Amino acid sequence: MIYEYRVYEAMPGKLPDLQARFRDHTLKIFERHGIKNVGYWTASVGDYSNRLIYIVAFEDAAQRERAWATFRDDPEWHKVVAESEANGALVARVFNTLLSPTDYSPLQ
Repeated sequence: MIYEYRVYEAMPGKLPDLQARFRDHTLKIFERHGIKNVGYWTASVGDYSNRLIYIVAFEDAAQRERAWATFRDDPEWHKVVAESEANGALVARVFNTLLSPTDYSPLQ
C-alpha cells in the first residue's frame, strides 16, 4: 500500500468552496476510480489557514497511475470543476508527496 499526501492551497476566500467540492463530489468520485480516502484536514495551529490537507491510498504505483488517469478523464469530474469554478479558480497550488509506511507503522 502506498499513501499520497496532498495539500491544496486555496485561492483567497475559496477554502469553503473547495471543501464543499470535496465534501459533495470529490470523495465519491475518488472512490469510484479506486482512490481510497484516508483522511482530510485543515490546520488549527501551526500551518496556513487556507489549506486543505488530505491523504489517499493506493495498492501500488501502477494502480495509482490508473486511478488518477481515469479520475482526470471522468466527465462528472469535469462538470463539477466547471460548476465549482464558475466564479474563479479554487486552488492556487497543489503539493503532493508519495509516502511508504515503515515496517513498524501501524498503518500499512
